[in-house]
Amino acid sequence: MQRLKLFYRLMVRPLFREPIRLALMVLAVALGVAVVLAIRLAGDAAAGSFHSSMESLAGDNDLEVVASGGVPETAVATLARQPYPLRISPRMEDFAVYLPTQETLPLIGLDLIAESSRYVSQNGVPNESPARRQTIEESVRELEDPGSIWVTASVGKKPGEHLKLLINDQVADCTIRGVLPASGASEKAVLMDIAAAQRALNRFGRVDRILVKLPANGAIDEWQKRLSSVLPSGVEVRPQGAGTEENRKMLAAFRWNLQLLSYIALVVGAFLIYNTISVSVVRRRPEIGIVRAIGAGRNDVLAAFLGEAACLGLAGALAGLPLGRIMASGAVKLMAATVESLYVSSHPGAIELTWSSVCLAFAIGIGVAVVSALAPAREAMQVAPTDAMAQGRRESIARAHKGRDLVIAGIFAVSGALAARLPAVAGKPLFGYLATILLIAAAAYAIPALVSMISQITAQALGKILGVEALLASRSLAASLRRTSVLVAALATAVAMMVSVGIMVGSFRQTVVSWMNNQLPADLYLRPAGNPAADRHPTMSPEFAEQIAGLPGVAAVDRLRAYGITYDGMPATLASVDVSVPRAYHNSDFFTGRPTMEVLAQLRGQNNVIVSEPFTYKHHVKAGDTIALPLGETRASFKIVDVYYDYASERGYVLMDRDVLLRYLPDPAPTNLAVFVAPGANVEEVRREIEKVAAGRHVLLFSNRDLRTEAVRIFDRTFAITYALEAVAVLVAVMGIAGALIALVIDRRRELALLRFLGASSGQIRKMILVEAGLLGLLANLAGFALGYFLSLILVFVINKQSFGWTIRFHWPVAVLLGALTVVYAATLLSGLYPARVAVRLNPLEVIHEE
Repeated sequence: MQRLKLFYRLMVRPLFREPIRLALMVLAVALGVAVVLAIRLAGDAAAGSFHSSMESLAGDNDLEVVASGGVPETAVATLARQPYPLRISPRMEDFAVYLPTQETLPLIGLDLIAESSRYVSQNGVPNESPARRQTIEESVRELEDPGSIWVTASVGKKPGEHLKLLINDQVADCTIRGVLPASGASEKAVLMDIAAAQRALNRFGRVDRILVKLPANGAIDEWQKRLSSVLPSGVEVRPQGAGTEENRKMLAAFRWNLQLLSYIALVVGAFLIYNTISVSVVRRRPEIGIVRAIGAGRNDVLAAFLGEAACLGLAGALAGLPLGRIMASGAVKLMAATVESLYVSSHPGAIELTWSSVCLAFAIGIGVAVVSALAPAREAMQVAPTDAMAQGRRESIARAHKGRDLVIAGIFAVSGALAARLPAVAGKPLFGYLATILLIAAAAYAIPALVSMISQITAQALGKILGVEALLASRSLAASLRRTSVLVAALATAVAMMVSVGIMVGSFRQTVVSWMNNQLPADLYLRPAGNPAADRHPTMSPEFAEQIAGLPGVAAVDRLRAYGITYDGMPATLASVDVSVPRAYHNSDFFTGRPTMEVLAQLRGQNNVIVSEPFTYKHHVKAGDTIALPLGETRASFKIVDVYYDYASERGYVLMDRDVLLRYLPDPAPTNLAVFVAPGANVEEVRREIEKVAAGRHVLLFSNRDLRTEAVRIFDRTFAITYALEAVAVLVAVMGIAGALIALVIDRRRELALLRFLGASSGQIRKMILVEAGLLGLLANLAGFALGYFLSLILVFVINKQSFGWTIRFHWPVAVLLGALTVVYAATLLSGLYPARVAVRLNPLEVIHEE
């Protein structure tokens, strides 16, 4: 108990004497904890607790039967004829857009006549009256009407209400005949009778999935083999929900990279905790000497300073919990938009602050604080009572060891360069992350030498340009080398991550823009209206495409058809193009460098395909390899004739000739149309003619330029959360510098008082502190920019490549970097205003009296 009292009086109570500095340190830790917690909670909601929209109302089935392009209806009859007590549930699955809100809802077609009793028994109220049950059964019978639908309770509609739904390129005015109770489905979904869904989707003779409930006994693996043996070779039998697991695997790299990016703020906070405890050690050296002289052991001193750090970490974690929960609400929207744009349609789940999340917040808050304080705390425990008053010894050691530290920095840098050349481990760029950490460590060790060198070079020049105040400020930073180095390292780390991610995103953006300039040879493009997503492929009527092809001024129409498929246990996209349509490409986007038309000519009428770069990286295939694709009822082999660069989706594309695809999947409805205007024809006139033909259909018509603009907008939205994480890291660093400058002013009370006695005015004192803040910002920007450049090389050519398989062409986003570095420098300069005010308000008489 006595030790606790002593700890409170010597360590905790002094913290409250500087409330603003304490608040800044706690807030810095809180922001770091909050960012990590927010990304974790948002990730669990948007991806971690991922539940595919198409799993709505899937029930308690064991197996599912799927096929590329749909399962033939004959497979339903085949399964029903098996001499086993199987429950067979065919489904149609797609999406519909609720026009008033533009919300995309899963559209599910069920055999509600056969399954009505099961849904009533599963989702109805247990003790409902026979009259209520009869009402539900009547509403189910009404679903035979093509305009009748049934919705889940989470849609928020009542029986009898009307919904205007956009299905493919047509609008249907539907009447709600019943509402599925919320206990049965928390997901929003629209139900139709399976026959009505086939008509609405214009897909006849096939169903999208068949769910199978197995008898109680028997292994699932055995049933898979047994049922597969009676079905066509192109039809796959797999555990129910396998598609959700595939998407989880696909999202793993996305979540992994985002989670690691969220730790930037914590790394910056760790530097600041290190600096805070270091300052505490310097200021309490007399107390340490006294306590050691009266019998305290080294471990007591160590425990005291680690306890101080733990208190800061605990306070930061307590503040970070509610802040993280608030930030998660915004983060989940950004993450959900990214998941939908690049991966798969899904509705984010509820944000749940679980006990595991709370424990994580406390673990990282206290853990990072204690680990960061370990080095200065060990230094404190080694202070001998006789050395307690040697105030300058610590800084002289830092100056003496800067050469040694520079050698250590070189070792770390070389190790990082070697680690960056190693391959991925289980699909994760672990050595790329290790290289990043090693480079950050190298920069931290090199910064004392950098600060010392620049201070010596610029001191006289600053004195001539900005006066004696700047000369004193420069020499003051060099004199307190260790503290200055830690502050510069903290801000430089944040700046480096901002620069590296800025270069990576800017390079990616420029690569995508250049790629689109070559990938969009047509003049006009059409697709069904609605919200685009990587796994949604709504179609347009084949007759509509023929009408456009017959318009005057139209030279050709390319009909693109896309299907979502599974290859090697991972989602991919199968697409076809009309290779007979002449195109004019500016550059080759193929690995071989061959002209585009030469490569496409190899697809005509042959079982040849081209695949996208992410597909080759995920599945370890290359040009010349043969892949087997399940297409409808068959499994066909295709030769990869080339690989092309693609940035439309991380899922991966397999592209073949339209005529070849129609041989296997005879559905001529296109998902997109590319219209080539005849030479000499006016594009705007052709556009007006197409709009007349499209009257009554809900399709979007884009010009070449419009489509590029829309793609860039989606790209910028995708990386919005990345910019937000960088901003938080920089904010943490700037707050840390403000807190450290306050401590610097308080520690230098005697020096500042002597300057006042020697004739320094308040304005000169203020200018000196502001110049120190400006020099800290300048040094951090220089070090951060250099480190950020090397980190960007790892991000672009190692981490991105090993995570997603994209080749990104390096590009300097000069305007973005210049603007960001200017903002950081200005913020650092502003952070010196309050410490400068504190310095000016010091009473020199009181300070000298204390001495």
